[in-house]
Order: sequence, then C-alpha cells, then structure tokens
Amino acid sequence: MRETQHRDAPRLETARLILRAHVVDDFEDVAAMWGDPEVVRHITGTPADREASWARLLRYIGHWNALGFGYWAVERKEDGRYLGSVGFADYQRSLEPAIEAVPEAGWGFVTDAQGQGFGIEAVQRMHDWASCETNWSATVCIMAPDHDASRRLAEKVGYRPHGQTTYKGDPTFVMWRDVNR
Repeated sequence: MRETQHRDAPRLETARLILRAHVVDDFEDVAAMWGDPEVVRHITGTPADREASWARLLRYIGHWNALGFGYWAVERKEDGRYLGSVGFADYQRSLEPAIEAVPEAGWGFVTDAQGQGFGIEAVQRMHDWASCETNWSATVCIMAPDHDASRRLAEKVGYRPHGQTTYKGDPTFVMWRDVNR
C-alpha cells in the first residue's frame, strides 16, 4: 500500500465539485462539520472538539506528504463552499481481519449537502483517480452497520460486503473494492 512518491493532493474536478488539497484555512469548516452531532452520528457518535478537528485537518494534510495519498477537501464549484472531505488513508487500525495492507476509503459531508448526489460524485472521482494513479489492487471502507446511506454510496462505487468486525468496542461493517484497471 505504501506509495514511494510523495506529492501534494492533485486538484480533481467533477461537473459540480472541486476536490483539492486541504489547507489550514479549512479549519473552521472542518471543525464545524466534525462538531455537528448529525455528521458524526454513525461515525464516532461524539462531536469532535476543536482540538480533535485540528488533528484531523493535520492528518488530511500530512497523509499526502507522508504517503502520497490522502483526503481531499470537497467544494462546490458554483460558490466555493466547503462541503466535506473524501479520500484514502492508512490509519493503522487494529482490526481482525486486518485491513492494514489496503488503503481505506472514507467520506464525510456537511449535513445540508447530504442527499444531493455530491457524495457519489466525489467518491466516484477519487476512485477514478486511484485506478489511474496508483498501483493498488483493492481498497476497503468501514462503517457502522446501521449507516445505510454510507453503505449505499459504497455499493454504488463497487464496494461489496467483506465481513463484520469490532472496532473500539463497536460493531463495524467492512466492505472491499477491487481496483479496476
């Protein structure tokens, strides 16, 4: 999974969105999003404080520098509004079965951007990038078993059930996607 080429997040576009590198100026948007109880309901269950949001933003930025892949900030083309983040990570999660050899895909969107097709548009674009720009054979995503919207999005871009496990004491659904070449 490790990429040897260090790089900045490439700018990607879709019909309605720009996927770009996170910058420090995104902090207030990141903090607002991850502090929203509705956004985190199926993820951690607990809104993030500013310190945790700052650490998340630095992880987003650092993944690209350290590993050559990471998360993109998603903004709406028409007005530049921050809608969320999508990308791939290596979180070194302790899971059985292990997922450490496979990049983990993830996504999150501000509450009022959900249900408008932005998720599928951004997540499909990041997977198109992975198919063209990496040598990965597969990616994985994890979620709460009752996170139906996230599961549907994952299925739309080709993820299939891969089992269930426990992460930090919570039931966790694992999905797997072979990278199309």
